[in-house]
Amino acid sequence: MIRTLLALPLLFMLSMGCAHAEAVKNIKLGVVTWIGYGPLYIAEARELWKKHGLKVQLQNFTDPALLPAAISSGALDGGFITYDQLVGQVAKGDSMKAVMPLDFSNGGDAVVATMDIRSVAQLKGQKVAFAPLSPSDFLLAFALRGSGLKDTDVKPVGTGPEAVPAAMISGQVKAGVTYEPMVSQITAEGGGKRFHVIYSSKQSPGLLSDVLVFTHKAMKERPDMIRTVMLGYLEALEMVRNQPAAAAKIIGKALGITEAEVLAQQKAIYALSLKEMMSAFTRSKSPESFYVACEAISDILASKKQIAKKPRCEDTMETTFIAGLLVK
Repeated sequence: MIRTLLALPLLFMLSMGCAHAEAVKNIKLGVVTWIGYGPLYIAEARELWKKHGLKVQLQNFTDPALLPAAISSGALDGGFITYDQLVGQVAKGDSMKAVMPLDFSNGGDAVVATMDIRSVAQLKGQKVAFAPLSPSDFLLAFALRGSGLKDTDVKPVGTGPEAVPAAMISGQVKAGVTYEPMVSQITAEGGGKRFHVIYSSKQSPGLLSDVLVFTHKAMKERPDMIRTVMLGYLEALEMVRNQPAAAAKIIGKALGITEAEVLAQQKAIYALSLKEMMSAFTRSKSPESFYVACEAISDILASKKQIAKKPRCEDTMETTFIAGLLVK
C-alpha cells in the first residue's frame, strides 16, 4: 500500500455537504485514548468543525467495550471504534455501519510480557490482563490460535487497557494486552529491561482497524453532519502528513506525551488516504480489504461464542459518504 496525499483540493471538499451544517449545533462522538486518533485532537484544537457550524464533543471512554452500546442507545451520536467491535455489533442485529475507515494498527496493539516469556506459546497457564470484548481480547485470541493454543489455555484478568501497565508493573500479571501509548509505557519500564512485545498487530496486517460509525437513523437524518465530521478529520490528517512536528505538538498535549513519543508511536499505525478508504471497503483478497478482516473476525467471534451467527460483511459498511467525497 502506498501512502498518498488526499487527491481532492480541500477547498472543494469542504464545499460539499456543509450547507446545512449550521443547522446542527452539537454532536457527541465517543473515542478512546489512541495515537491513531491524532487527527481528531487536531480538528478539536484548531476548531476545524466549529468553523463550519458544527460543534463536536469528543467523549473519552476508558473501557472501549462500553462504546458500541453507548452509540446504539443514542447516548452518543456516533463514535470511533475498532472494526472487530463493529462486526460483533452487526452480528447481533445492530444497525450501525462504518462510514469511514481511519487506520490500520501496525504494531500499535500488542501482547506484552516479562522477559522470561519469549513467545505466545509460553503464555499457556499464565494470567493475562486485558479488557474483555475489546480489540485486545480479539488480538489475543488471534495470537493464541496462531500458536496452537485455545482461549482457555490462559487465565484472563479483566483490566481496562489504561490499567494494564499498572497490573504488569506491580507484578499482578506477567502478561497483558493493550495499545499505544500504554504499550510504550510498559516496554519503557526499568529502562526497557523488564517487559517486551511478544506479538503485535504488525504480525496480522489489516486485522485491527479503526472506523467512524453511525447508526442507520443518524445516517438517514443527519448526513450533512456526518460529511462535516469526515471532512474535518481529513483536513486534520493533511496537517499530520504535511506538518508533522506541529501536529505532534497538538497530539502530544492531548495524550500527555512528548512530541518525540508521538512521532515514534505514529509509526505503529497506518493512516488511510481518502482513496485508500474506498479500497478498504472494496471486496478483494488483500489483507487491507475489510472483507478479509470481516471473515477472520467473524470466525473468531463465533468460535468464542460472542456471536450466534456471522454477519454479512457488506452490512458493516456504508460506502456512499466516501464515494461522495471522491466525486470530482
